[in-house]
Amino acid sequence: MRNLPNAGPGAAEPTIELQRRVMIAATVGTVIEWYDFFMYISVASAISVNFFSGDNPVWANVFALLTFGTGYLVRPFGALVFGRIGDMIGRKQTFLTTILMMGFATVAVGLVPSYASIGLWAPSILILLRMIQGLALGGEYGGAATYIAEHAPQGRRGWLTSWLQTSAPIGFVLSMLSVYLMRASMTPEAFNDWGWRILFISSVLPLAISVWIRLKLQESPLFLKMKNEGTLSKSPISDTLRAWPNLKRVLIAMFAMVVPQSVLLVGAQIYSLVFLTGTAKVDPQIASLLVGAALMLTLPVMIFFGWLSDRYGTKIFILAACVIGTFTYLPLYKALTFYANPALYTAQAVVPVTVAADASECSFQFNPVGTAKFTTGCDIAKNALIRFGAPYSTRSEAKGAVATVFVGARAIPVATAGHAPDVAAFTGKLKLALEEAGYPNRADPGAMNFGMIILVLAALSTVAGMIFGPLASAMTDLFPPQVRYTSVSFSYHVGNGYFGGLLPAIAAAFQIASGDIYAGLYYLMVVSAISFFLGLFWLRSGPAAAKVPSVATAAA
Repeated sequence: MRNLPNAGPGAAEPTIELQRRVMIAATVGTVIEWYDFFMYISVASAISVNFFSGDNPVWANVFALLTFGTGYLVRPFGALVFGRIGDMIGRKQTFLTTILMMGFATVAVGLVPSYASIGLWAPSILILLRMIQGLALGGEYGGAATYIAEHAPQGRRGWLTSWLQTSAPIGFVLSMLSVYLMRASMTPEAFNDWGWRILFISSVLPLAISVWIRLKLQESPLFLKMKNEGTLSKSPISDTLRAWPNLKRVLIAMFAMVVPQSVLLVGAQIYSLVFLTGTAKVDPQIASLLVGAALMLTLPVMIFFGWLSDRYGTKIFILAACVIGTFTYLPLYKALTFYANPALYTAQAVVPVTVAADASECSFQFNPVGTAKFTTGCDIAKNALIRFGAPYSTRSEAKGAVATVFVGARAIPVATAGHAPDVAAFTGKLKLALEEAGYPNRADPGAMNFGMIILVLAALSTVAGMIFGPLASAMTDLFPPQVRYTSVSFSYHVGNGYFGGLLPAIAAAFQIASGDIYAGLYYLMVVSAISFFLGLFWLRSGPAAAKVPSVATAAA
């Protein structure tokens, strides 16, 4: 990787105490912003009940996850908007603005009426607020990473910025813990009705703390030096995306650093929670505690790899994580199923479920608002299996063949598709057959191996932490200071938004379409493998060594 330019005359190197204060202040504020952002997925089930109609709760949950992904998709636009402001006006004022936006949108989510009250306006307003959250977060990370890095000397940058990297996992854990405590204090009906709203509205308190902290910060000394010298970029977006030397750095950061980090981290921390609650049928409160415990165990790992990157660089850790992730995530998720719901794991292996039907009758059942009707035998069979959480394979039959579900050797035909009495009779027979075959409705807490579940989850997070820990240092080292805020923000949020952010929804849709509970992981594995080869040829070896030129020099 390449060095940040030294501040030079007129910008004295900050003291160790100031470096520590800057790191703590920036990290605490970012933790609160991530807490607000992740609160949504922590209450996704309640959101789906209140804002998305339809008879099938599985598809309501998929659409709720897609709305979560919307927050990711707009983050690159926020990166450009606030990155430009941060490179032209200043780092401090910009990420003070972003946290105010995030706080407003989060509180507003808790005040939006439900679908039952205002119809389609409810999900529309919700999506708008998620977009505001995404825009705000798009300007947050790059600003905080740049701010810390520009206060950190070479040799300590990986260490100091790795603390910032813990902000997302800590925010995620805090959101899950808050949800757990709120759920434990009331009935499930009360939580789904109004309890979840308290979590969003009460976020105004940490917002006030974060604003107070950031008001006490001073501007980056390197930014002030460039401002005094008149060397600030007049067009950071153009300098980032139109000057080939810097655009090349953006592509390297995006596809060789951020993309593998994104899919591995989301796969380890967010999708694991979705998988445990949705597929493995673990109680949401138990799943939240397990994922939270694993994340807290692996926070030191991220800091450790940040510290190591100051000595050995980041390439070796990025490549190792890509290889390990490609080959271990699938067996680790199978182990997760085994330890979390051994009855489901055993039933799947001993009594496979197959849908045999005319392939032309099998639709991709994307039905977010419950208006589409799927009346063919194949669709009815798959829809029922989705409801019961039973994995299945599909076998193509002759044109016009009657759709039949095989639970082991037991055949359950869908005699006449689309008629309620027949559907009800089929569903009852299927449920009985699955129960007799050993497919559980819920995971049995008494049969869970909690210690091994935490170890498996910690192993997933450790792999992701190999990249995530030193990521901020690697990215800030890569770009010249005149466009650092814009370049870091854009690279980070495109890679995260368009690859990792949609992983839960992509995985859920693939799972439903194929019947394979692990289908979503193949996307993660392919992305990790491609990123390995890109990093092998694009990334520099060893610790940061070469000076990064200014935009003007780089474009000359």
